Amino acid sequence: MTEKNSPQTWKVDVQGYPLELPIVPINPEFAISLMMVIDLGVKFGEHIGRCLAKQIEPMQPDIIVGPATLGIPVAIEVTRALGLDKYVVLQKSPKRHLSDALEYKLTSITSKGEQRLLLDRAAIHLIKGKRVVVVDDVVASGSSLKAALELVRQAGGEVVGAGVILTEAQDWRETLGEDVNNLVSVAHIPQFAPDTGGQWQPIEGT
Repeated sequence: MTEKNSPQTWKVDVQGYPLELPIVPINPEFAISLMMVIDLGVKFGEHIGRCLAKQIEPMQPDIIVGPATLGIPVAIEVTRALGLDKYVVLQKSPKRHLSDALEYKLTSITSKGEQRLLLDRAAIHLIKGKRVVVVDDVVASGSSLKAALELVRQAGGEVVGAGVILTEAQDWRETLGEDVNNLVSVAHIPQFAPDTGGQWQPIEGT
């Protein structure tokens, strides 16, 4: 048992790479275990790149696409492991060169308010008519990944699959629709609710 008032964690085995993730409350009745891939080092990045690339390779992608911010290192490592070079980043922050970008609006449980996913028109030629796999760190509600997939389609890309390090709970299944059939992942984490003693416990079915 975790001592009262000490932070709780959740252990997950990412195909032979153990992680202990902090449990972070979203509200008093709901919490998630938080993985910040940018804080886990180069070796972890290489590991998940190889793990995802092994599953993605049969999809024969021409290019990998990753949404900012946490999808960027995933896209880089998967691209490297596949022996590809170019990758495309979908931005969330407005920038001067993105004033005429393709965009898709979304909401996420880990971000406040409505967001925009943006694709620089200068990168469209890397996607249009190409076989594309979208990668990210975690899929939870599925809204962020769905937005990325639809933005790729808007740019003329052929979505042949998606890959994430972690699937979280099950809500993403309904959100992704038919795209769920082409999603690969490395490991799974549940979501959490408090027990009568105030300790976070996995929600049944997640």
